[in-house]
Formats: sequence, C-alpha cells, structure tokens
Amino acid sequence: MRGAIAVSAQLDGIDIIRGAGSLTEYRFNTHTAKHYFCSKCGIYTHHQRRSNPNQLGINVACLGVSPFDFPEVPVNDGINHPTDSSSGPLIAGVLRYTRL
Repeated sequence: MRGAIAVSAQLDGIDIIRGAGSLTEYRFNTHTAKHYFCSKCGIYTHHQRRSNPNQLGINVACLGVSPFDFPEVPVNDGINHPTDSSSGPLIAGVLRYTRL
C-alpha cells in the first residue's frame, strides 16, 4: 500500500520540469501500468494507468497539496483492480479529516 492520494491528468497534460532523471519505473502484476518512484527517497510520484493508458495518476503530495486538504478520500481495497471483471468491492471505506 502506497498511501497516496492520486488525482488524474491526461498523459499529455503533465510536464516533469525537474528530477526526471531520478525517477525509477516499476511495473506490477500485468506489467501494463507504469509506476514511477523517486530513486533517492522512494516516494511514489505518478503512474500511467492500466484502466486508461491515456491518463496519469499523480500523487498530490508531489504537487504541494496536503492530503488533509480533502474533506473525504475514498480508499480502494488494494486488492481488486477496477478493470478486473470478477473483482469484488473496490472501495474499502472513506477517510475523513476533521479538525480538532
């Protein structure tokens, strides 16, 4: 589990302006999606989606956005992929941030 909040962008809608040489690509399971991590610190930065190869999922923390800026975040179960036809429930729950 990478514990990141990912937002979507079109593949041609993002330019990496600094640090591209430090990114490492990894492909899980079907080897379709391309996942990128910083080779220096290990943070997940983005991935090219398996469900839509024309989109990127981008870790909002790498854009300077705090996960606490979202009032609710749906949490995937981490087992089933949205394009797997026999998958069970994809959403395991919802994280809510409330200020004390």
